[in-house]
Amino acid sequence: MKLGLMQQVGFEPLGRRDSLAGRLTRTLIVWVGGVWLLCVLGVVWYVDREINHNFDSELIEVSHRMFDMAVHELDKLQSENPDARPPLIAPRQLYPTDAVIYQVVSLHEQVMLRSAEAPISAFDVPLAPGFANAEPWRIYTVRHPTRELFFQVADPLDERRTALNRTLFGLIIPLGAVLPLLALVLRNVARNELRVLQQLAGEIEQRSGADLRPIQIPGLPKELRSVADHVSQLLERLSQALDVERALAANAAHELRTPLAAARLRLQTALDHDLKHDDVQAALDALQMLGHRTEKLLQLSRAESGASLTRAPIDLVQLAGTVAQEFWQDPRVNERLSLRVPDSKAPVTLGDVDALAIALRNLVENALRYGRGRVVVEVLEPCTLAVRDFGPGVSAEQLRTLQHRHVRHGSDRAGYGLGLSIVGTIVDKLGARLELSSPPSGAPSGFEARIALRPA
Repeated sequence: MKLGLMQQVGFEPLGRRDSLAGRLTRTLIVWVGGVWLLCVLGVVWYVDREINHNFDSELIEVSHRMFDMAVHELDKLQSENPDARPPLIAPRQLYPTDAVIYQVVSLHEQVMLRSAEAPISAFDVPLAPGFANAEPWRIYTVRHPTRELFFQVADPLDERRTALNRTLFGLIIPLGAVLPLLALVLRNVARNELRVLQQLAGEIEQRSGADLRPIQIPGLPKELRSVADHVSQLLERLSQALDVERALAANAAHELRTPLAAARLRLQTALDHDLKHDDVQAALDALQMLGHRTEKLLQLSRAESGASLTRAPIDLVQLAGTVAQEFWQDPRVNERLSLRVPDSKAPVTLGDVDALAIALRNLVENALRYGRGRVVVEVLEPCTLAVRDFGPGVSAEQLRTLQHRHVRHGSDRAGYGLGLSIVGTIVDKLGARLELSSPPSGAPSGFEARIALRPA
């Protein structure tokens, strides 16, 4: 029976799985009960003080009203019974309310007059005005202003304790009766309020590699809404990572199949013909193409992931010069590639210098491969990188598909279909803008690619 009651109010046995609702219920019960108990103790202290104050006030009022009547009664009894020895007993009630316990005491602590309920001997308290306790009494003493007499009024301490206990029990008993009901209410409230947490857990449990949708539960409280938003952001990043992984696998399967087959065929042919020079060279060219495509795929994968991109100041003039210097080392390119920079202060942007260098390098490679004659790399204000060639250019229809992967415009060109796709991905991750035009402004033919960046 005790176990069942504990389960009803949210207290689960040890060994069972502890629930947040049970913990919250127990915590609320302990704190509510503790605060209630402190309030009860405060009320008890206040009531005890008020009870003592009221009783003491009543003693003071009774003593001042009865003193003259008691002295008058004493004088009357002494005149009627001159031979009687004190203490004399008052024959009638002097105060119109309940019986009052009092004594009239002389300066030598001799009881001269007392009520019927008062003890024969004097109260064991100092004979001085004011309050004093002598079990089982609380006594108030007042002195007559003209005669050497003291009037003492006594009040049983048991009456005060009884009044205090009655108040204490009247507060604690309802607490004991209401506490189980309060526990049930708190348990139901905790379960109802935490039901939305169970819904959130259920939504998270349903997510998998095939289902990475954002979590959308209406009516979430502020704290849980923040959790749901963070989980949704995590799912979004995970989805992007999986997309990058799938794209890398698909791109590798598409781009590496042909050069691998070509290299294998050339090497086999070379072995069959005793390693002829032309076959070995063709195999090396195929392996070089394979290495180049592998590098492009790794660049694309890094650009799509965006995980390693940093944000640091980039001097565009220095960046363009570094990239151009790499191409100038090839004698076949040295005469074709030129660099133009502004005369004023070099433009500076915030971004990943390695990623931006990869994007610019791909633009230069495409321009050198597809263009004819000169290729110009130019740094423009306020913060733009431009690569321009003076070849035949592309049509408007081709211009719209240039950034699509694996798209080659013409069978006589050795394009991989990845260069501009890599550039577009990097520019998007850096928050910049890629602008393509053919022909460039003010030129009869050619192609121009611009990376418009944000100034630092």
